[in-house]
Amino acid sequence: MPATVVVGTQWGDEGKGKLTDLLARQMDVVVRYQGGHNAGHTIVVDGETFALQLVPSGVLYEHITPVIGNGVVVDPTVLLAEVDALEAKGVDTARLVVSGNAHLIMPYHHELDRLTERYLGKNSLGTTRRGIGPAYADKASRVGLRVQDLLDPKIFRQKLDVALKEKNAILAKVYNRLPLDAGEITEQYLGTLAPRIAPMVADTVALVHDALEAGSRVLLEGAQATFLDLDHGTYPFVTSSNPVAGGACTGAGVGPRFIDEVIGIAKAYVTRVGTGPFPTELEGDEGSVLVDRGHEYGTNTGRRRRTGWFDAVMLRQAARLNSLTEVALTKLDVLDAFETVKVCVAYEAGGERFTLPPYHQSVLHQVTPIYEELPGWQTDLSGATELGDLPQTARDYVGFLAEQIGVPVRLVGVGPGREQFIRFAA
Repeated sequence: MPATVVVGTQWGDEGKGKLTDLLARQMDVVVRYQGGHNAGHTIVVDGETFALQLVPSGVLYEHITPVIGNGVVVDPTVLLAEVDALEAKGVDTARLVVSGNAHLIMPYHHELDRLTERYLGKNSLGTTRRGIGPAYADKASRVGLRVQDLLDPKIFRQKLDVALKEKNAILAKVYNRLPLDAGEITEQYLGTLAPRIAPMVADTVALVHDALEAGSRVLLEGAQATFLDLDHGTYPFVTSSNPVAGGACTGAGVGPRFIDEVIGIAKAYVTRVGTGPFPTELEGDEGSVLVDRGHEYGTNTGRRRRTGWFDAVMLRQAARLNSLTEVALTKLDVLDAFETVKVCVAYEAGGERFTLPPYHQSVLHQVTPIYEELPGWQTDLSGATELGDLPQTARDYVGFLAEQIGVPVRLVGVGPGREQFIRFAA
């Protein structure tokens, strides 16, 4: 049976965890295919909030096999803390499987991430400083340690010695920091972490293919979003992996012919954390209303998110990059307070009109959004359970977005709860 991909279409925080949780009830396997614990998914079930970072959202269903794929970078300390937190809330995590080919985030990755951001000063990228970028850099440089290395103490020590020789030289000579101790790291990773991680480790490529060939339903879950993609995002203000749908193939170990649905998730407005271009950003009272009503603070970092009107230019590009088959729109209820709502339908720069993002970053930084203004509904949508409960103006807004991006909107979110989605045919 073909697989389904869920991908963020903006700058993240669109509600992928909630959507994955909703879709998971019809699935058998949920695979996280890239990113690290810099990605936070918040799910509300019966009034209880679950903040997930590494564990796939499907873990909340007993019938799901949640898989951390080979494309993920794993901090084992964070993973086990998250497992313990879920178990404390009564969630069974015994079904969790971790790819032996996933790379490990090591203590020196944290240290280098923190120091690099500090030394960049005003040119910093706004990373979460959790070692994600340095871990992916080591993966590309072929000096990374992998989850499977936890199962072979000899190989682990050999690889660690090679890595620390370089990392300690950088820490001492560039940043004037004391070297990290190989013995302490070895004791932590092999003595404390490995015994608990070992039962989770498996060949996840074989697991996923066996499931597909048996007719099971597989959901591939991305972290971050399209415009944080290393290749297709607003570089250099991006993440260190490929959240786009194509990244699901490499990050989970499946070929494109196994994928028949790509569901893009978008907020009814736009948010961004950290630095980087943001054409529709609102810096006044309207932006603050979106922050307050949408509770726009990072799941992991607590940072206040930047907010702006919906950007159809971005979504058209996201539809292309991901081959979107449909869109799920979240947080429509956040716009309840506005008398009018705006949609960016194009950009203007240097007398030229752009209906897709300009390829050159210098142009993107200078664009002016061109808006269409639509009437608001000023009605509380949080209690809506079916399409007929939505005011016509709210339905018109969703229909306008679908028309602008050229992809049907099938689901509309009207609140934080797992059931607060409405089926919408546009």
